[in-house]
Amino acid sequence: MSGKALVEGMISPNKAVARTRVIGLYRAWFRSIPEIIQIFRLEKTPQECRDKLKEKFMVNKDVDDVRVIDMLTIKGQMELDETMKVWKQKTHVMRFWEDPAGPKPQPTFLEKFLKGR
Repeated sequence: MSGKALVEGMISPNKAVARTRVIGLYRAWFRSIPEIIQIFRLEKTPQECRDKLKEKFMVNKDVDDVRVIDMLTIKGQMELDETMKVWKQKTHVMRFWEDPAGPKPQPTFLEKFLKGR
């Protein structure tokens, strides 16, 4: 069996199949939320976690390329597997709630001075 044949089996033949896989992944995450909260002793409610899950999935709602959808689905499944096998620590799980832009840098004294503050 060639490597190409192995990869072709993972690629969705069309957008409908890819969509079905995404929905299956979403449901798997959704069902795992109570267990994730318990395993990592999160100070989050199940509803907060479900809202964040929906937010994370909605970021990629406009992706049309089936190959990209498959790649994102595979990465999402790997994240779920790593989370459920406790290959992550609580800090890794809590990073889902961080602002992706990061904290805004505070202006230094010199920057404030030059702006006339």
